[in-house]
Amino acid sequence: MRLKVAQLTMCLMLAASPFAPEAAASRGDARSDVRPSASQSRTNSAVAQRQARPRQTRAGSFSGGLTCVPYARSVTGMEISGNGRDWWHNAAGRYARGQRPQVGSVLAWPGSGSMGSGHVAVVSRVLNARMIEIDHANWGGPGIRRGTVMHNVKVMDVSDDNSWTRVRVQVGWTAENFGREYPTYGFIHNRPASSSFADASDDMIRPVSYSTRSSAARRGTAARGSAARGAPRPAAIRVAQIRPARPAR
Repeated sequence: MRLKVAQLTMCLMLAASPFAPEAAASRGDARSDVRPSASQSRTNSAVAQRQARPRQTRAGSFSGGLTCVPYARSVTGMEISGNGRDWWHNAAGRYARGQRPQVGSVLAWPGSGSMGSGHVAVVSRVLNARMIEIDHANWGGPGIRRGTVMHNVKVMDVSDDNSWTRVRVQVGWTAENFGREYPTYGFIHNRPASSSFADASDDMIRPVSYSTRSSAARRGTAARGSAARGAPRPAAIRVAQIRPARPAR
């Protein structure tokens, strides 16, 4: 009896032994799915951090990024030499200049303080008489590295006479925050200088309406009409037609 029990136990052990490695392997696979390696965890964490961080595009193929002058040239096609501080004077006689912003014109800064080379920016939108948006390069700020091209940056005119000779530029990514005051020359328009404009150094361009006539002009026209009606008409001068004399027969 004992011999039969022992034989039966041995048979059961032999029957179960082929499935033991497969069970262990399946348990190992389950553990590997639930518990990733430490290196894989670190990689996933780094990828998630890069995706959550705001990205900034640095223009240009060189390490310093793109500066304001090459960017303004590439956008407008203006052929003006020198640094940003030189553009206003070097544009004299070649491009129209003025104190009123226009889309496509260039706002020029002189050299001042830490910005010794000056600055230039392209007007992308005119919001009102005191506010514009610009596209420019290499203007650093909170969260913005130098060499970066920024679009739709707000600029506020803070001059007393609305001449755009003192401005404040939007700081960082927040449209409500503006930096300190900077002096500016004015706007270089992307068209040739012409004698039809005012003085090239102070081209104060103002819109002119041709749809309505002023009261003074109407009064002047009426006065001239009345005077013309009251004046005596000049006597008609009859000019006799002189016929050539007939030749004698």
